[in-house]
Amino acid sequence: MDARRRVAEPRRYRVRVSKPLNLPFDPIARAGDLWERRWGRSPAMLAVTSIMRAQAILIAELDARLKPYELTFARYEALVLLTFSSKGALPLSKIGERLMVHPTSVTNTIDRLERQGYVLRRPNPRDGRGVLAEITESGRDTVERATRDLMAADFGLGAYDAEELGTIFDVLRALRVTAGDFQD
Repeated sequence: MDARRRVAEPRRYRVRVSKPLNLPFDPIARAGDLWERRWGRSPAMLAVTSIMRAQAILIAELDARLKPYELTFARYEALVLLTFSSKGALPLSKIGERLMVHPTSVTNTIDRLERQGYVLRRPNPRDGRGVLAEITESGRDTVERATRDLMAADFGLGAYDAEELGTIFDVLRALRVTAGDFQD
């Protein structure tokens, strides 16, 4: 069996997110109490600490669910972006812009996806120095299967209903606007 075929048919892993802590208390709430005693009340500290912990939980779960495809969530996002593009190809600079990551991260991500046979690099006909990343059929097939798995797991957010998910999106949108991600 050739290497491409091995990548196209991922091994199945048991999805297990990091071991539950099962602490008898909420460590973030406890930190908030200690913080308040020392520096005063800070709902912002509680919120940011919760967001950072939630991100760690979600990345661990999503990466575990993508492991059978030998993908990380970052590489999955790049494949999805290429799938959404009209020609299945985008300049590396555009990938970085849309995913809001540093050019070095894009290069590393595309390098890995290329080694896996999920994308090809080709010259950009509109820019003599530029390079396009183009999704392959294997990449398209993999992103379709991986997406089904992530959707079945509600992207790790199954604890929330649709209304709560909309609220989370809306609340965090204001932060993204303030940071300059886009114009409101």
